[in-house]
Amino acid sequence: MAASVDPRRLYRLVHEGQLCALREELRAAGRADCAGPAGDTLLHCAARHGHLDVLTYLVEAWDMDIEATNRDYKRPLHEAASMGHRDCVRYLLGRGAAVDCLKKADWTPLMMACTRRNLEVVQDLVEHGANPLLKNKDGWNSFHVASREGDPRILQYLLTVCPAAWKTESKVGRTPLHTAAMHGCLEAVKLLLQRCQYEADCRDKCGLTPFMDAIQCGHLGVARLLLEKHKAQVSSEDSLGAQALHRAAVTGQDEAIRFLVSELGVDVDVRATSARSSALHYAAKEGHVSTVQTLLSLGADLNAKDGRDRSDTPSRQPKRVLCPETASERGGSPAPGYRDAIDGDHS
Repeated sequence: MAASVDPRRLYRLVHEGQLCALREELRAAGRADCAGPAGDTLLHCAARHGHLDVLTYLVEAWDMDIEATNRDYKRPLHEAASMGHRDCVRYLLGRGAAVDCLKKADWTPLMMACTRRNLEVVQDLVEHGANPLLKNKDGWNSFHVASREGDPRILQYLLTVCPAAWKTESKVGRTPLHTAAMHGCLEAVKLLLQRCQYEADCRDKCGLTPFMDAIQCGHLGVARLLLEKHKAQVSSEDSLGAQALHRAAVTGQDEAIRFLVSELGVDVDVRATSARSSALHYAAKEGHVSTVQTLLSLGADLNAKDGRDRSDTPSRQPKRVLCPETASERGGSPAPGYRDAIDGDHS
């Protein structure tokens, strides 16, 4: 009679790569098809933790299905690719794993691999037929995902094998250049400006340009590069009429504000056209005390009124309008994500 199975012990043995002990347990149990957390199989666990010997044993001794999915529709290939375990990726591909299988939110193994700085895994997947142009539910292809991580080698490689990969926008109109700028990936931005043909001050559906993204996230090296090489306009406005200065005030980027005002000559009291608010209004509204002090030190008018005849007194609680953003912008795997947009209504 087969012994009872303790799934937790089996998954621990796989997690730790204890092949000999696992072999003994499975022989005694007479089966290997025990479900784990999130619907994983032992194969998912072995691939995730990079234990090729365990992976091989489970496939060849127990005939486990390499196309098994968990509750997120991940397959073992997704797990191995996302963690950069090249030997496991190559083994699964050699066994005929579907290279462009989709997990939840339509992520392929290649997209998952592009969340890591592991060129060899990306190459293996592409050489086995992975399509870099496929898009996930947010409208991101693999090149766009790679632009968030900012590895120039992966971006170079994808452009070599698929020259049109850069011509992509997310469902909210964001380009790989927006994404690389937002995440401060200076070398990636250099490459995108050299090898791709993005329009100067290309805008997403909220009206943001890559320069605005760089400024509001405090990436001054990227901002300088966009000014020098891409002819970015400092005074460009988003869909609510806010300029880079206003967005820096919302996010509390004091150094970016000094850069805009002291080095680039931006008027510290320039108004956002929709609400007639200055950077000082926005900083006060968000409760950024140091940013208010920075703006005042740069000559901001403390008595200025906004479009509703209100001053910069930070008496109201911060209120934000959330501009829906692709889930892909925030992390390796999709999760609900939003990007702050400036609120034109200060009520």
